[in-house]
Amino acid sequence: MTWQIAQVFWVGGVWVMHFVLLKALENLGFTNVLVEEVAMYMRPLLIGLAGLCVILQLLVLGQAVSVKRLFQDVRGQLLLASLLLSCSFLLTHAFLPSATIWLEYSYVLLGMCGLLLVIQPVPQYDPATSE
Repeated sequence: MTWQIAQVFWVGGVWVMHFVLLKALENLGFTNVLVEEVAMYMRPLLIGLAGLCVILQLLVLGQAVSVKRLFQDVRGQLLLASLLLSCSFLLTHAFLPSATIWLEYSYVLLGMCGLLLVIQPVPQYDPATSE
């Protein structure tokens, strides 16, 4: 259950922000500057939450499969990619905020990793495979 709740928070948050909230603000007639300000404020918060949820999911996956097989599993690879993208986004935002193309790219790519993770099966704890 922890796996699914963490996934809803970060994957749902990333997609709702990008495709619902920002589009709704544009359709309501807010200026592009205001929409960009909301995005610039909210995206780092969502990416930070995503990073924490990804770490939580890595812990859950580590309990379900052996530690040796953690990153051989597709879910582990997607979680690692998501964690790296989250860190990359936050570091770029902190030290090079003018790199907007990279920030957009890493945000959307993080959302895609999340979508691929959603279609993977939920890890089931098996005492025989854990160490």
